[in-house]
Amino acid sequence: MISGFLLTALTLAVPPADQRPIYVNGHAWAPFISPMGEPFRAHSKTDDTLADWFHKADRNGDGVLTSDEMVADADRFFASLDTDGNGEIDPDELANYEYEIAPDVQVNSRRRPAPGESVPPPKLGSAGGDHKRSAREAERLDEDQLGLGGKLQGAARYGLLDMPEPVAAADTDFNRGITREEFRQAAVRRFGLLDSGRNGRLTLAQLEAVRSVALADDHRTKRDLDAPDLRVGNGVPQPN
Repeated sequence: MISGFLLTALTLAVPPADQRPIYVNGHAWAPFISPMGEPFRAHSKTDDTLADWFHKADRNGDGVLTSDEMVADADRFFASLDTDGNGEIDPDELANYEYEIAPDVQVNSRRRPAPGESVPPPKLGSAGGDHKRSAREAERLDEDQLGLGGKLQGAARYGLLDMPEPVAAADTDFNRGITREEFRQAAVRRFGLLDSGRNGRLTLAQLEAVRSVALADDHRTKRDLDAPDLRVGNGVPQPN
């Protein structure tokens, strides 16, 4: 039996809830975000996160990804997002995805480097040799870190398609819920976008080339705000 003195001492040793430290799970490197929005995170500088997703989606292990395999992979990820199992990703489940599973999709999240990617040092101002950045230099640095210096935003900075929020983009009827069928249809459409040669199959080498082009184009030139928005999405359903 615990004495009153010992119980009091134990109580005092535990700080109130509002004074306890908050622990946050950090990620050292940028993830690869799959076409359906699933983040694949690196645990070392040599991890190939694009390959990790590809081999997981390539269910028969033949080195080729088909439309059916893409749909099956979408089904698997959908099941993990649909936590109540009712066949729909509702607004709360979507918020859980955007804030807990893949906060990288948020436009205001800072862009992290890929595994092994060197991070350039901050640009310093030269006036007076005081090593202080000018206001504009600081603004440019912030834009680059936030991914606002070019056309790619959100998940598009880490994936294969120019699609800032891949899960929400599957809501084609805009009713704030994504059904399994909508998610499957989105998988078919996105496979078609990646299969530019219309061969009905995708290889890892093809997807690596797509990713290389996207990274080469990313925030090298600032987007003209008056130019058409060329981000790839699902499109608005057309009336019958």
